[in-house]
Amino acid sequence: MSTILGVESGRVTLARAHDAWAAAYERERARIVAAVGDHVVAIEHVGSTSIPGVPAKPILDILMGVEDFEKARVCIAPMTNIGYEYRGENGIPRRHYFVRGDPRTHHAHMVEVESDNWQTTLRFRDLLRAHSDLAAEYGRAKELLARTYADDRKAYQRAKDKVVERILSSGHT
Repeated sequence: MSTILGVESGRVTLARAHDAWAAAYERERARIVAAVGDHVVAIEHVGSTSIPGVPAKPILDILMGVEDFEKARVCIAPMTNIGYEYRGENGIPRRHYFVRGDPRTHHAHMVEVESDNWQTTLRFRDLLRAHSDLAAEYGRAKELLARTYADDRKAYQRAKDKVVERILSSGHT
């Protein structure tokens, strides 16, 4: 997996879309289900590696849905046991955030399935999957931002968030 996944800390490096990302997600999903499946109601592949044809930081983003944020704390130890580092909410309220790999290969976002975070993340992914024109626009924007902010991941993320908001408010369904 190391040949298709991994980004050095603090860097913004995009890779061309890779067919192996979906298979890598399925393997990781199985590991997560084995560790915390009894406490999670849904697991989804999100982020750019889940959108065919879109360049992405080669890091798998995994969205894990739970019924209750507080009760989901029971998942922290099992996730650390399978190699994830727990980062708390990490700036997003009511999200348990986990990272894996050095260089970074996985991000796991555990949120309540009724939350805006869950709904918006899936809506954006599904919108790009359904509209290749929007996916291509997003890909071009990411490539420009990655060149502009190659050494400033936070600035890249802030600028990319604006692109995401614009696409979400574009009126496409």
